[in-house]
Amino acid sequence: MARLIEQFERLPGIGPRSAQRLALYLLRQPEEQSQAFAEALLAARQLVGQCQRCGHLSAESHCNICVNQERNIGIICVVADSRDLLAIERTREFKGNYHVLGGLISPMDGVGPETLLIQALIKRLDPEVVQEVILALTPSVEGDTTSLYLARLLRPFCKVTRIAYGLPMGSELEFADEITLARALEGRRTFE
Repeated sequence: MARLIEQFERLPGIGPRSAQRLALYLLRQPEEQSQAFAEALLAARQLVGQCQRCGHLSAESHCNICVNQERNIGIICVVADSRDLLAIERTREFKGNYHVLGGLISPMDGVGPETLLIQALIKRLDPEVVQEVILALTPSVEGDTTSLYLARLLRPFCKVTRIAYGLPMGSELEFADEITLARALEGRRTFE
């Protein structure tokens, strides 16, 4: 049981008490349910990878957003990770495509531009197709650093905007409510 609790504690946002509660819950469930849980976890780990176009999680070579013909391919929303993409999708306001960087520039953590999916983003920027790139990165030191770096890099290709500062500084996109995210998208402005 201690090993199970320890594994749950490794999950983000799960402290010792929550880990213990989850472990106890799973141990009280019928064996079939525990087996189904374990199989679902292993299957997801084996089958889910990254979309070859945008970097979002997908069990196929291209995610369901990239293959959706109804999306506006002329607008790309850049996010740090799939959690942020899912948060924006919950608003049902954004109808373009995405690009998942895989993190934010953070020299203190050893994350430089070369470790992110920035070159893949640049390859997607056909000036005859892409009119705008929206930077939807967390308002933090790392998010601002990444946004400034990308804005300078992408300006020659297309219009670069950033979501409005309707989000509190230092907060995470995945925890913002749908209305705040929708207003932030509506209030985006050109990088200056």
